[in-house]
Formats: sequence, C-alpha cells, structure tokens
Amino acid sequence: MTGIQKIKNIALLQGVIIIYTISSVMSKEASASGGDLLRFSFFFGMEFVMLGVYALFWQQMIKRFAISVAYANRSMAVVWSMVWAVIFFHDTITIQNIVGVVLVVAGIWIINTDTEVA
Repeated sequence: MTGIQKIKNIALLQGVIIIYTISSVMSKEASASGGDLLRFSFFFGMEFVMLGVYALFWQQMIKRFAISVAYANRSMAVVWSMVWAVIFFHDTITIQNIVGVVLVVAGIWIINTDTEVA
C-alpha cells in the first residue's frame, strides 16, 4: 500500500472517530435542555443518528485496518472531545490535558507507523 493510500485510510478513520465524538456533543446538548422537551428530543435523537452513522462507518473501517490499529486510533476520541469541549462549550485546557493528549497521539503514531494497514 502506498503512503498516500495509508494516509487517506487514516484520515477516513479519523473522520469516523469525529462522528463518534460529535454524538457526545449531542448528548451534552440534550442534557442541557433544561426541561425543553423539543430541544431535548432533537439532540437526543441526533445523538442516536450520529451513533448509527458511526456504527455503519466503523464496520467499514475495521475491514481496512487490523483491529488493534483501529481501536488504538479510536483513542483519538480524547483529542476530538477536547476540541469540541473548547469550541462548543468554552471549556479550558489544562497542562495535564495537553500532556495526556500528547501521550495518546504519540502512542497512536507509534502504532500507525509500526503496523501495515490492510
């Protein structure tokens, strides 16, 4: 497999993981509905839609990757969740958050460079 194809597959995998983490944003929005049933129903429903889309795409990803590589990359959900927390909920990032994310990304990088994509 060429380097470009491998990068494309990893980018697709990250896209699937982004879909997964956006479902968490929908969940948090649903929980913040404050008794507004329409708002709650919309975001709760969108959470299930996002999880359904994720499940379909995840099945395709585990065909392309060794399961150990796919699940290791799923750890990037920590990074994407932190990005969404800052963008959508204006959370602050601490030094501990940054150190943890760097460790996760380093581990994923090691696994992705050491293992061949299917």
